[in-house]
Amino acid sequence: MLEVRGIYKTYEAQSLLRNISFFVEKGDTVCLLGPSGSGKSTLLRMIAGLEPPDAGQILWDGRDLAAAPPHLRDFGLVFQDYALFPHLNVFDNVTFGLKMKNWKSAEIKARLAEVLDLVDLRGFEKRKVTDLSGGEQQRVALARALAPRPRLLMFDEPLGALDRALREDLLGGLRDILHRTRIPAIYVTHDQEEAFTIADRVLLLHDGQIVQEGTPADIWSRPNSVWTAQFLGLGNVIDGKVTGGKWKVETKFGIFDVKCGHEHVPGEGIRLLARPLGVDPERSRGMTKEANLIRGRVTDVIFQQDRFKVALDNGLCFYLRNAPAIGKPIRIKVKLECLA
Repeated sequence: MLEVRGIYKTYEAQSLLRNISFFVEKGDTVCLLGPSGSGKSTLLRMIAGLEPPDAGQILWDGRDLAAAPPHLRDFGLVFQDYALFPHLNVFDNVTFGLKMKNWKSAEIKARLAEVLDLVDLRGFEKRKVTDLSGGEQQRVALARALAPRPRLLMFDEPLGALDRALREDLLGGLRDILHRTRIPAIYVTHDQEEAFTIADRVLLLHDGQIVQEGTPADIWSRPNSVWTAQFLGLGNVIDGKVTGGKWKVETKFGIFDVKCGHEHVPGEGIRLLARPLGVDPERSRGMTKEANLIRGRVTDVIFQQDRFKVALDNGLCFYLRNAPAIGKPIRIKVKLECLA
């Protein structure tokens, strides 16, 4: 098991990572998700042994790896830019690490067949990597990382250079490979769709710290801060004030009933996450007496795959299953969550 314990790192006198701690067990895929500049790749480089932390420990099965150089950690690393040897063919790229470890020829041949089957590249052994597509080159890079049977796999924005369709295809294949091989993995990305597809656990990084940790479903359904809700685009964040009664909150969009586990006092300012409950706006006329309605006039509608992004004249946007007409007044029933 990998354990990262109390890691600190500064860069140009600025704090980059502060008290980072987490673990990765056998078979786990942990995703480090956060915006550019949050320290994700730097943390990965420290785990790989490519640069040292200022403080803290990186341990494998309880043993501190501080004195272990990168090649002795038995960790595999896959980069966004593939980092393949352009003058070598697929065979030589994939088996490079095995030759460095003095594997026997028969063992190399058998392992090559196994990993090329895993990444669906059987028959590509003699192909030049410069003749391959971006997706094929990334699969070669994955095969090379898998070949020495690493204790841990690490991915640094591995699909960032690929188009959407190819990225989705490779992501599904990678998830299947990780589940089948049970190799623990750390996956770095700024893309929440990638993170939620690949990860068993997600660690959200912001301002040098892990601000939330959990399964994709937990983080999506229970964001613990305004920043998390806004970064993930979970809904509209609304300012409000507790007004009397136990759960009444006044906002510029109306007075709402809100239940939460925090302690509040009348007059206290709070922030609410408003998510639509999937009400068809075409049938919203009968909701005038219901609680927690937001009213507005439609100013724009954008189709986004299986839903519509609907902008209202009050500045709010909601994702709805059906597209209302631009200019139409609508009422949307919302679920409100207190972000404190």
